Amino acid sequence: MNKVFLIGRLTGNPEIRYTGNNVPVANFTIAIDRNFTNQEGEKEVDFIPIVVWKKQAENAKNYLFKGSKVAVDGRIQVRSYEDTTGNKRYVTEVIAENLQFLDSKKESQPTQAQTTTSTTQSKEDPFAEMGKQVSEEEYPF
Repeated sequence: MNKVFLIGRLTGNPEIRYTGNNVPVANFTIAIDRNFTNQEGEKEVDFIPIVVWKKQAENAKNYLFKGSKVAVDGRIQVRSYEDTTGNKRYVTEVIAENLQFLDSKKESQPTQAQTTTSTTQSKEDPFAEMGKQVSEEEYPF
C-alpha cells in the first residue's frame, strides 16, 4: 500500500501547467517540521514536493500561496529524467489525491508581497526540471 498523509506550509506559490489535452497540473513544495531536535538543539525541516491534478490544481493555484497551511493525502512516486548534461536524475514527490486548506478565511488572504513573488530556480536545483514536460501517461488518473 502506498499512502501518505502530510500537513505543512507552502514554501512558495503553486505553479500550474497544462498537459497537451489541457488538463491542469500544479506543483508546490510544503515544509514540515520534524518532531525532534538535532544535536545543536534546532528543529529540522523536510521539504516535500507535491503534484496535484485537475480541479484541485486550479483550486491550489487560486487559493494557496506561500505560507498557506495545507493537509495532503496521496501517494509517493519516484520518477526519473535526463538533465541537460545527460545525467539521469531521480525525483521523489507526492501525488496528491486530496487537499484540505487549513488556514482560516482571514489567514488565507495573501499579502501584496506574496502575490508578486517571482520564482527563480538555480541550475543545481534537483527539481528545476520537474513538471516541464507533463504527460498523462506518467500520472495514470
